[in-house]
Amino acid sequence: MFVVSAIEDLLETMARLRAPNGCPWDQEQNHQSIAECLVDECSELLETIDNLDMDHMKEELGDVLLQVVFHSQLAKESEHFDFEAVAREVNDKLIRRHPHVFGESSAEDSEQVLHQWEEIKAQEKKNGPQSESVFKKLPPSLPALMFAVDIYKQIQKETLPTGSLVDEDSIETIANSIDEETAGALLFEIAAACREKGIDPESSVRRYSRAVKSETEALAAQTPC
Repeated sequence: MFVVSAIEDLLETMARLRAPNGCPWDQEQNHQSIAECLVDECSELLETIDNLDMDHMKEELGDVLLQVVFHSQLAKESEHFDFEAVAREVNDKLIRRHPHVFGESSAEDSEQVLHQWEEIKAQEKKNGPQSESVFKKLPPSLPALMFAVDIYKQIQKETLPTGSLVDEDSIETIANSIDEETAGALLFEIAAACREKGIDPESSVRRYSRAVKSETEALAAQTPC
């Protein structure tokens, strides 16, 4: 007896919604028009993770999966790729980056695993299309705080030069004086203060992070290899 998997059911449902006799709303969508939906669904999923709300986590994981299926269906219609190609690519990546499981190398602890992962990832990027920026490509819709964290993470990881916009002494002093609770309180108070002054904290952090990125790229370009 042939059993259709839940994934196959979901793919068929999405194809039906996009078909000429399907749903008018779904038919009108494109990659750009539903991009914000992915951000929203990820935010809702993160909330269930923060609360360890397992019942709703299942629902929100499904909503995020729906976005993957929707984009895959759109790509299939334009003959770029389909859901199977997406799944195959990430599965192949997992196998490539876990040679201590699927290959001949060894890794005794998580630190060695992460080091090996980064080495393989760097080699893959080296063999792929090259970017002129010293920073890896960052998603344009990344929330501002995540964007700032990723910028600084790459500065540290690649030992990139920094200018006047990055005060390392101040960062170290703050880091030594906070924990998760006090960091949350500080960020909340800054957000509230921005509200009082009519400042959009999201835009403010994003603009400053972009300025740091630009300054660092300029300094890196002046630094001999």
